[in-house]
Amino acid sequence: MNLSDPITFGRMYDEHVGGVRGAAYRILNNHAQAQDVAQDVFMKVWRNPQKFDARRGELGSYLRLMARSRALDLWREAQAAGRASDRLKIVVARDEPRIEDRPAVMAELQDERAHVRDALGALPDNQREAVVLAYWGGMTADEIARRSNVPLGTAKSRIRLGLAKLRDEYEAAHVPRATAAAA
Repeated sequence: MNLSDPITFGRMYDEHVGGVRGAAYRILNNHAQAQDVAQDVFMKVWRNPQKFDARRGELGSYLRLMARSRALDLWREAQAAGRASDRLKIVVARDEPRIEDRPAVMAELQDERAHVRDALGALPDNQREAVVLAYWGGMTADEIARRSNVPLGTAKSRIRLGLAKLRDEYEAAHVPRATAAAA
């Protein structure tokens, strides 16, 4: 089966789209997300038809497995976002005095923010973008890879290397202060 042929691909799409969408819907319980997953699956097949190997199984099973895998990724992301939101609500609900009412703490936080911004500024552009998207944008490595149009391993490496350099830069900025305070 030549999946790079538009006519063959169209027939394959018509035959399997319902099963692919259904596999995603059973996990996500959301029609719009299931449709998005189906679109992702068929786009991957269109872009890389050679990845399907008929000797390893039938096409329908391959497509439904891809849909299930992508849907599980989306479900896990939603679960993680929900847990983070719950933790944030707990922290915000505490009866701590507002930061604006504590000028010394506010000044220290502003100093810390400046150090973090300086450390971020010292990173290479691609690492800075990956770290910012991951930690302030809440994106997964897979989403960053797709957004940056790079392989997943490259996105993960950029995040890891960026965090290591960020830590080194941040610690280097704090060593003089710690040394001066000890003297």
